Amino acid sequence: MPELPEVETTMRGMAGPLLGQVIADIELRRADLRWAIPPGLVAVAKGARVTGLTRRGKYILIRLDRGAGLLLHLGMSGRMVISAPETAAGAHPHEHVVLHTAHGWRLGLVDPRRFGALDLIEPEGGAIHRLLAALGPEPLSADFTDAVLAASLAGRRAPLKALLLDQRLIAGLGNIYVCEALFAARLSPFRSGASLGPREIGRLRRAIVSVLTAAVAAGGSSLRDYVQPNGELGYFQAQWQVYGREGERCSACGARCPGIRRETQSGRSTFFCERAQPHG
Repeated sequence: MPELPEVETTMRGMAGPLLGQVIADIELRRADLRWAIPPGLVAVAKGARVTGLTRRGKYILIRLDRGAGLLLHLGMSGRMVISAPETAAGAHPHEHVVLHTAHGWRLGLVDPRRFGALDLIEPEGGAIHRLLAALGPEPLSADFTDAVLAASLAGRRAPLKALLLDQRLIAGLGNIYVCEALFAARLSPFRSGASLGPREIGRLRRAIVSVLTAAVAAGGSSLRDYVQPNGELGYFQAQWQVYGREGERCSACGARCPGIRRETQSGRSTFFCERAQPHG
């Protein structure tokens, strides 16, 4: 599933063609994705001007001058395909939604597995959408402090890996970047949240921010379906330290490394070095 860096990259790629532009038409090639698309969505969006694009967790919010806006989620396999006005672009396989701007830009949502979502959101200041209401703090915002992370982990006996994947505690993190951040912080994914001291919490917060910042700069990680809206691959996978590197030596231990291990936690693959990330 596209995680925060991939969604941020997608949102930034959409901003150029959409921001300030009028949506001349929106094609819905099916009535549902993961959930039913509201029947009034086309009427709200068609003819509206896009006044803002933001990201919240793994969701993209498209604000319109009519007040209401659109919520977009890429799901497991979704990506945006953007075509410039001078490009003669036809339909792509598994393309379920297409936005056309008055200036000729074409933005298509390609989602083979149909786990994505398209919905209406209330005007800014209105009711918070049900998919956003319980999300935790944004890890790349100034609000994500050591104190906030400490409060999220306080008293929690669950493993760090599971806690960091909980969108109610921190918004946007997924399997790849949790594995990478825990390695960067030299913390075992199996330690409980409650076991971390203040210095370790600070180290973990800085690692999360550093890994995500580097991943956004690299355009995210291309794994299976994901590509950037301009068609290029993300290239952060070239910087992975542990994810997908089972059996290799880690960069922290060098020749002394027993090899990166892969274990399953809550049905997800966890990659770590037991020497660099001791459990005790």
